[in-house]
Amino acid sequence: MRHPVAGPLRYHPERFGGGAGATQRHQLLQGLKGFARERLRNTRGRLETIDHVILLGAIVMSLGIVLGAFSARFGVPFLLVFLAVGMLAGVDGPGGIRFSDTWLSFLVGNLALAVILLDGGLRTRLATFRVALKPSLSLATVGVLVTAGLVGVFAAWLLGIDWRLGLLLGAIVGSTDAAAVFSLLNSSGIRLKDRVASVLEIESGINDPMAIFLTLTLIEWLTAPEGLTPLGLALRLLVQFGVGGALGLGLGYCLANVLERIRVAEGLQAILLCSGGAMVFAIVQTAGGSGFLAVYLTGMLIGNRERAVTADTMRAMDGMAWLAQSAMFLLLGLLVAPHRIWEVAGPAVAVAAFLMLVARPVAVWLALLPFRFNARETGFIAWMGLRGAVPIVLALFPLLREVPQAGLLFRIAFAVVLASLLFQGTTVSLAARLARVLRPGYPEPLARSRLRGTRAPILEVMQFEVGPNAPVENVRADQLELPPRCRLMTVARDDALAVLDQTVLRAGDSVSVLAPVTSLPMLSALFQAPGRAPTWEQASHDFLLSGDALLRDVAALYGTRALAPEDAPLTLEAAMLRAFTSPPVEGDSVEIAGLPLTVTRMEGARILQVGLLLPRLEGDSGGRLWPRRRKDGGARSGEGAEAE
Repeated sequence: MRHPVAGPLRYHPERFGGGAGATQRHQLLQGLKGFARERLRNTRGRLETIDHVILLGAIVMSLGIVLGAFSARFGVPFLLVFLAVGMLAGVDGPGGIRFSDTWLSFLVGNLALAVILLDGGLRTRLATFRVALKPSLSLATVGVLVTAGLVGVFAAWLLGIDWRLGLLLGAIVGSTDAAAVFSLLNSSGIRLKDRVASVLEIESGINDPMAIFLTLTLIEWLTAPEGLTPLGLALRLLVQFGVGGALGLGLGYCLANVLERIRVAEGLQAILLCSGGAMVFAIVQTAGGSGFLAVYLTGMLIGNRERAVTADTMRAMDGMAWLAQSAMFLLLGLLVAPHRIWEVAGPAVAVAAFLMLVARPVAVWLALLPFRFNARETGFIAWMGLRGAVPIVLALFPLLREVPQAGLLFRIAFAVVLASLLFQGTTVSLAARLARVLRPGYPEPLARSRLRGTRAPILEVMQFEVGPNAPVENVRADQLELPPRCRLMTVARDDALAVLDQTVLRAGDSVSVLAPVTSLPMLSALFQAPGRAPTWEQASHDFLLSGDALLRDVAALYGTRALAPEDAPLTLEAAMLRAFTSPPVEGDSVEIAGLPLTVTRMEGARILQVGLLLPRLEGDSGGRLWPRRRKDGGARSGEGAEAE
C-alpha cells in the first residue's frame, strides 16, 4: 500500500501495543496481500489465454479462407477445406487444440444451420418453389426414409451392431445438407436447369424434419422403448411438419411486415433478419415443430416480399451465411480426433460408397417415379445428395443422450461426410456436364440495383462492361438495339459520362441499362464476347424460335413424325404448355411430332422463346441430320438430306 504523500505504508505491530492480537492482525493483513497478488496473477493469465484464443481463432479462420480460395481452382469445396483446417488445428494436428465440448458444438451447429437455411430461403423464388415442391417433398419424406432403411440394414450387417443402431446411423446420414448444397450450387459457377436446381435446393431445405424425427424416435426406442406407440409416432411426425410449416409461414409473415415498415442501415437490417430467424427457430423448436423447416419457409416468404429486403441486405446476408458455415465446420473439425476416424476408415468408406452408389440412387428413383424426370436428371439429383453439417449435428444427439456405441456412430457419420464432400462435392461440374442438365451461362453485371415500385416485370438498373469483340463493339450508343422494354441510361468512359449520340462503344466502356430481370441473359450476351460454342453432342438447341410461331410450319420443315390434327392450329407455346404435365421452367424439354423443343426464355407463365434441336444420326458427331420428312409424308434419302 502507498500513501499519496508519505510513500509506502507499512504495518508496525509494536506501534499498536504489540501482543498476540496485533500479531494475528499482521498475519491476516499479509494473507490478504498475498491473496490479492495471486488474483492479479490469475487475471493476467486469463487475459493472456483470451488473447491466445482470439489469435488462434483468427489464424484458423484466415487459413481456411486462403486455402479455400486456392483449392477452389481445383474444384475442392470450401466446406471441406474448413473441416480439414479444423481437424489440423485439433488435438491430432499441429495446432494441438483440445476441444471436446459436445454441447457447445451442438449449439453452434443448430444456430449456424438456422442462418444458412434462412439465407437459402431468401433466395428461393415462389415460382420455382411451386414447380418443384411435390418432387422435393417426396424426396424429403420417401427419399429420406428409404435411404435410412437401406443404409441402416447395410451398416448393421457390416459393423455387426444391433439393427436398431444400424437404422439410427441410417437416419443420421439419410438427409442431404442445406449448407453443402447451397454452397456448392452457388460457388461452382454452373447454371443448372431450373427444375433440377430447385428440387435440390428445396429438398435440402425441407428434409431435416424427417431425419430428426427418425433420429429421435430411434434414440427413444434404444433408451426407453416402453413409451413408443404407433399413434404417438404419427403425431410426432405430424407435429414436426405441421407445426414447423404453419408457424414458419405465420411468423415469417409477421417478420416480413416488420422488415417492410422499419428502415435501418443494411447491416442492421441483416442483423435484424438473422435475430428474427433465430427467434422463429427457437419458438418452433420449443413448440415441438421443426425449426429448420420453419426458418427456411420464413426466409422464402421474406425474400419474395418486394420491400422486405434490399440487394445490399442480401449481400450482407451472404456474408452472414458464410460466417455461419465456416465457424460451424471449423468447430466440428476441432471436435473430432482424426486418429479415431482412421480406426473405422474401412467400414466408413464402405458405408459411404453404399450410400452414394446404391441407397441414394434407389431412393431418388422411387421418390421421383411419379414425376416427369428423365434418367439423366434423376441420376444427377441422386449424385448431388451431399452430406455436410446436418449428419454431424444429428450424430451429436446420441452422444448427448449417452446411447451405447454413440462414439462409433459419430465417427462413421463424420467419415461419411468427408467422403461425400471429397467425391461428390468435387465433381459437381463434371456430373452436370455428363447429365446434360446445364443451361448456357452468362456473366453477371458489374453492378445491379432493383428499381423500387416496379413489379410485373421487376426492373433493375444493370451496369455492364463492353468486352473485346462483343456484338455491341463499334456501335454508336444511341443506335444500340436492346431487347424489348430495355433502355440505355448512360455510357461511362475514362471516369466520365459520354454523350450518347457522339459515342461509339469500345472495349472497356461501362454501360448502364434499365431492363427487366428476365432480359439479363440477352444483355450479357450483347456486352460480352461470344463464348465457346458447345460441341455437337452437348448442344441443347441449334436455333431459336418465337413462342408465337405456328407448330405446323415448324413441323412441315423439321418434323420427323406426323402432326396430330388437334395440334395443327397451335403455336409452339400452346403446344408445349399442353404437352407438359406441370408448369414448365426454363430448360425444360419436350418432343412434339419428332421436334425436340426446349424452353429457353419465359416471362411469368408465358413461353417467349423456344430452342429447336435438329435430330442427329445415331452414332454420328459430324453434324449430319436424320432424313427430313417430305410435306407429303414421305422421307428423303440420307444422301439427299446431306446434299441439301
